[in-house]
Amino acid sequence: MARLTPISVPSGVDVSISGQTVNIKGSKGNLAHEVHPAVEISRDEQAVNFAPRAGEDNGVAQAGTARSLIHNMIVGVSEGFEKKLELVGVGYRAQAQGNTLNLTLGFSHPVNYKVPEGISVETPSQTEVLVKGIDKQKVGQVAAEIRAYRPPEPYKGKGVKYADEHIVRKEAKKK
Repeated sequence: MARLTPISVPSGVDVSISGQTVNIKGSKGNLAHEVHPAVEISRDEQAVNFAPRAGEDNGVAQAGTARSLIHNMIVGVSEGFEKKLELVGVGYRAQAQGNTLNLTLGFSHPVNYKVPEGISVETPSQTEVLVKGIDKQKVGQVAAEIRAYRPPEPYKGKGVKYADEHIVRKEAKKK
């Protein structure tokens, strides 16, 4: 039976396992996850161990997935996650007001994005948006939804892009 690399639990993070449910408490918040029945979870002093249950067909895949999800939850409650978006284009602006993000993206109307629970949005400048939270999947989903309003186009590079994203430019049509 293959054992996966254990996850070391940092100080200040409390991991409790009851059946197949893992509850994680940290300085930034609490998260819970129901692990697939094909995975055996155990906890020793400073680590959480994952192993596929004997006789399960997809146990190894489920154990690796569960390990990755729990690791992301531990990082989330201790450090948190952050995605940075940039607005490229003349007149493109963003402004955070409470739990609403107001975007001006060259449309005939302003775009108001309601930020979901557990996610915070900051605008350090008019062309930067920081999405922060403890749930990695939710942070990525919110960033993708904001980007989807005006994805970067390949000719001038205008639109909402991730800070680390590289836009492959196309050459304009020749006469």
